[in-house]
Amino acid sequence: MAHIDYDERIPNNVDLAHDRRLKKALEKWQPAYLDWWKGVGPQVFKGNDIYLRTAISTEAGGWANFGYVKMPDYRWGIFLADREEDRTIPAGDHAGQPVWQEVPGEYRNVLKRIIVVQADTEPASVEQQRWLAATAPSLYDARNLFQVNVEEGRHLWAMVYLLHAYFGRDGRAEADELLARRAGDDDKPRILDAFNQPCQDWLTFHCFTCFTDRDGKYQLGALAESAFDPLSRTCRFMLTEEAHHLFVGESGLERIMRRAAQLEREAPNGDPRELGGIDLQTIQKYVNYWFTYSIDLFGSEVSTNAADYFASGLKGRWREAKDHDEHSALHQQKTIEYVEDGRVVGREVPLRNAMNEILREDYASDCDRVVKRWNKALEEEGSDFRMVLPSTKFHRRQGIYADHHFNPAGELISADEWESKRDSWLPTESDRQYVHSLMKPVYEPGKFANYIAAPRRGIHGQPVEFEYVRTDG
Repeated sequence: MAHIDYDERIPNNVDLAHDRRLKKALEKWQPAYLDWWKGVGPQVFKGNDIYLRTAISTEAGGWANFGYVKMPDYRWGIFLADREEDRTIPAGDHAGQPVWQEVPGEYRNVLKRIIVVQADTEPASVEQQRWLAATAPSLYDARNLFQVNVEEGRHLWAMVYLLHAYFGRDGRAEADELLARRAGDDDKPRILDAFNQPCQDWLTFHCFTCFTDRDGKYQLGALAESAFDPLSRTCRFMLTEEAHHLFVGESGLERIMRRAAQLEREAPNGDPRELGGIDLQTIQKYVNYWFTYSIDLFGSEVSTNAADYFASGLKGRWREAKDHDEHSALHQQKTIEYVEDGRVVGREVPLRNAMNEILREDYASDCDRVVKRWNKALEEEGSDFRMVLPSTKFHRRQGIYADHHFNPAGELISADEWESKRDSWLPTESDRQYVHSLMKPVYEPGKFANYIAAPRRGIHGQPVEFEYVRTDG
């Protein structure tokens, strides 16, 4: 099952050749996908040779091949992790029963909605980033952008396969709609707000891949615990590719921070902006913005939908089967902090209703480990500045804190104090304009824009100065 058939028009390891109806439907969808890619996918170097990895199996080791590929020729396909023999439902009311190979009728609509929302994020990020290569700080960074893009495209294929294979006419209609919506469009925007935000500079891109793609990691992890086995297997393989996306964001931000610390030492007045860099306080503002924008994606702290998803087995907790001993989450409580009469008070809620918050806490802990690594890098560079994650109550637009104001430490404040201090906590228009002014392309192999440090090593054993993008067409 691990082998991927590349002789097929649509590479796959789901034996597509023996399901003529499904094969025909997906081959009909394929030209529309390619039109979408050409129209709103990467618009710079779209016909150039790019040093990309392509999945060649779903085995744990040696699953990818690296080589030059023109992005329109990339072999997008359908790859599921191998089936686990005798796998049982990890959690909820059906825990311990055999997993589902078909969609139970009572869960059909809600499961379809879960898949559509996840699927919609994949093309959205490609659309958001389609012009970024025009200001790439290096060919190394352009290549990483394109690797993220083509794999987001493949993740769309993964979800479209599920819609076509298991949801009939409704699924095919939803797959078509995935190519009709557009990130940031006034008439047909993407479903989730974070995927309608502009991504016009590389500080934003690295924040997005660090924080928003990390949300994707945890959402995929929850779906990898699903009772619907094809969805679980799809997400398990997607997580293999998602790890690189997080590396791109985390390491890219570290390189910008290292360069800021270096320029801070060199600048006459200690301000990296004097030498064309991005100061650490501005980077902190972007971290505050994108961390909080991304934690909204987990949904409300207390949610009946989350409880229903867990009860039915459609979603689990992060690493549900491995890290939890008790899988019903019944007769258990979790303390959630509410705002009542101008004070923050704890209130006990059923554990199942707090599943969004549990996943958000796991995400925030993961982000905190990233920040610790950044601060170690800043220490190595001799900077006294330390990055800090804001409270998960700060700058919220969804959930129980959305109608209240908190400072980055999580303290409840007045609307007047929020208005007077928000510019010191979040990027201002002036900050954005300054960052955007630095976005000049650097296309010479081994050279990097002034605001970002070179990586310590190249991709897949190649040197940093390798020609990751062949710029001669």
